Amino acid sequence: MRPLLRWFKTALALVLGVLSAVGGVLFLLSAALCPPVRRRAPALAAVERRRIAGCYDAEVGPVSPSPHRALGFLTARLGPGLLGGLVLFAGVIGAGYGSLVLWGWFLLTIHDPLNVFWSACAGLFLLFLAVQGMYGVALLEVRIARRFYGPDDRAELVRRIGELAESRAGVVEAVHDERRRIERHLHDGVQQRLVALGLVLGRARRSGDPAKADALLGQAHEEAQRALDELREVAWRVYPATLDEGGLGAALETVAERAGIAGVPVRLSVGLTAEPPEAVRAMAYFVAAEAVTNAVKHSGASAVTLDVTQRDTPSGTLVTVRTRDDGRGGADPAGGGLTGLRRRVAALDGRFSVDSPVGGPTLITAELPCA
Repeated sequence: MRPLLRWFKTALALVLGVLSAVGGVLFLLSAALCPPVRRRAPALAAVERRRIAGCYDAEVGPVSPSPHRALGFLTARLGPGLLGGLVLFAGVIGAGYGSLVLWGWFLLTIHDPLNVFWSACAGLFLLFLAVQGMYGVALLEVRIARRFYGPDDRAELVRRIGELAESRAGVVEAVHDERRRIERHLHDGVQQRLVALGLVLGRARRSGDPAKADALLGQAHEEAQRALDELREVAWRVYPATLDEGGLGAALETVAERAGIAGVPVRLSVGLTAEPPEAVRAMAYFVAAEAVTNAVKHSGASAVTLDVTQRDTPSGTLVTVRTRDDGRGGADPAGGGLTGLRRRVAALDGRFSVDSPVGGPTLITAELPCA
């Protein structure tokens, strides 16, 4: 039913396009004779845009053209509009001859049945060409609409430069945030452990009681072990060696194991057909690790789902990282950690989204192009 409905909508769009093309010819003649009429061009072009977008289920740019560009659009689509009329006429002729073997025996006097058969074959072939021509005209109309309703080359270049400048500034800020966070971990964690270790060792050296000195040395050993664990934690947050040694899947298994030890099980699914490039692999890992860490520490979730998929698109391979937890929700997309991730994802021309209504669930998605 869906192909039939699509064909019907395409045929309806071509019929309306033929009528609007005839009206467009009259409008352009009026605009040539009476220049003030040109001010109505954007309104008429908007009607054509709605017809193309609605009947063809196509995405047309939101840019409102100037009267000059609207006139250009109306002029450019006259050809496809009139061509659509010819295609529809050919389709009607082909359908008539193609169905001749069904109704010709009752309404016509047939002297040569073989001619009827060949006429039906030719009609069916003409109908096939007309159907293909319908989709060709539809594609041409969509391209013309996108050309005039999208940004011009200069505007697109300015927009792209703005995006690059914004993402570069965001990456610099994210790097500063990451440095500050590492400094806090080292200052509040490892450094305090080392200071405590030095104090305990000093007390052990000054102690004249062998038993007390032995106890202090045991305490110093424990402090050294804690300092080493916290140093490993900082190194793991900066960049895990597993990511290079075992790949993205192995590194994410480590994330899931650490969350499980903290009391929040993670259901991990990695569907990679090939290992992503290094930059994409690292970004996918950090997005997943940050999302899972936030879920463990702040959401009150009882379970987390982490899915990593890879698919081919017309513009290249796309890696998608999606985490979902059943916590209380209400995560602030403008928070420091999520903002840093958004900036770093934007630096790779990726897309980052956070959906966290109050009451949950929280869904974090990052789409990372590999090109």
